[in-house]
Amino acid sequence: MSLTNGNIAQSSSTSDRSRWIALVVLCVGMLMIVLDATIVNVALPKIQTDLGFSQSSLAWVVNAYLISFGGLLLFAGRLGDLLGRRDVFLSGLVLFTAASLACGVSDSQSVLVVSRFIQGIGGALTSAVILGMIVTMFPQPGEQAKAIGVYSFVASAGGSIGLLAGGAITQVINWHWIFIVNLPIAIVTGVFAMRVLARDRGIGFSKGADLPGAGLIVAALMMGVYAIVEASNYGWGSAHTLGFGAGAVALMIGFVIRESRAANPLVPLRIFRSRNLSGANAVQGLMVAGIYGMFFLGALYLQRVLGFDSLEVGLGFIPLTAIIGILSLGFSAKLNLRFGPKATLVPGLVFVAAGLALMSQITAGGSYWTEVLPAMVLVGIGAGLSFPSVMTLAMTGVRPEEAGLASGLVNTTLQVGGALGLAVLATLSTSRTANLVSDGTANSSALTSGYRLAFLVGAGLVLGAVAIALTVIRAGSSATDEVAVAAAEAEPVFSSEAA
Repeated sequence: MSLTNGNIAQSSSTSDRSRWIALVVLCVGMLMIVLDATIVNVALPKIQTDLGFSQSSLAWVVNAYLISFGGLLLFAGRLGDLLGRRDVFLSGLVLFTAASLACGVSDSQSVLVVSRFIQGIGGALTSAVILGMIVTMFPQPGEQAKAIGVYSFVASAGGSIGLLAGGAITQVINWHWIFIVNLPIAIVTGVFAMRVLARDRGIGFSKGADLPGAGLIVAALMMGVYAIVEASNYGWGSAHTLGFGAGAVALMIGFVIRESRAANPLVPLRIFRSRNLSGANAVQGLMVAGIYGMFFLGALYLQRVLGFDSLEVGLGFIPLTAIIGILSLGFSAKLNLRFGPKATLVPGLVFVAAGLALMSQITAGGSYWTEVLPAMVLVGIGAGLSFPSVMTLAMTGVRPEEAGLASGLVNTTLQVGGALGLAVLATLSTSRTANLVSDGTANSSALTSGYRLAFLVGAGLVLGAVAIALTVIRAGSSATDEVAVAAAEAEPVFSSEAA
């Protein structure tokens, strides 16, 4: 009898260890995707010089990736439900790795831009299903809160790590290696993924093979992202921006109509009946707009006004990353379990808004230690509390067979919301700076004034997220319980035998 109990305990221990190993594998894959989104920004000047990009065409090194990545996230998440999330994750990883190699060896503008577009497709397939796999692997509220905390840290703080890594690699070696470095990481991730992630069975195309709906949503999101990222070149009120924006809206309306009538819709509209899911995604879209503004416009302020080089910028963001990590990886999970996700989310959002408001007080002759670091501390505390909470809420009450869709929706809101918010903030900042320069204001003062306006607007967006969290999202432990029940009924995503 004791031997039997010992075998059961050993099997349980192995099973538990396999899940946490699987979580690490998934988060390493997500980190690679997140790093790639920011690591390229630091290397753009070198890429421009080596390949002869014009200032306007250089933007396509970033935009080509954003269009395919943002456009396919929702569809990729649903593919995970239909075909199996493990297979979609691995397929995306292979495609992302091959495209990274093509980017690394590219010697022309066209090859780099096309490779970046393909890289975005691989990134979407890989990242869209990860959160859905995590909530099914960890059905118990305590474990799930910890696991989502780890994922949230990677998703939110990976960007600043990319700034540091991009600066170091570009300065020490060359820009080609910011892409080539993905290869060993992806190969190791893929090998471990095949060992610790069991092949889950999807619900099949018969339950959701809505090809017209897929075409509409992909086209709508791609057109919308294109309109957003090109708005800085054409202007928000231009015929180009308004035309593509209207086209994206028309396609989205067509998609909603299609899904409401389809026998087996790609995206069952009932999923949006959940106040917590819909509210959490709305909150996340507004929140990431402000936080992305902190990362990108804050980096520009450090470079263009305070004179930091690319490596110093990465080092300057380490305190922000460290605080997010400390809170996301432990403290936030305990607060979610003790007080509930909503009660943890609202104060976190207030901290983010306060940090952005403080950042709006920067000066042209300012100091990193007295003006930037205190704001980073506030934003870091807020992000560390908010991201795990909002992601937990976004996955509440989701059926097991729709976990991939919900995961894709979370990532779509994260990326598209961030891109839209950043585009708006950057446009406001650029316009303010241009007007001041034309009036004879010194360049550093004009830049600072533009950044101040953007940070102030970003704080306003986050306060809007506070209002939605207070009025739409429901409090209580029922949200966590819904996830646990749904996840407990799901197919296992990991296998101790596979390990």
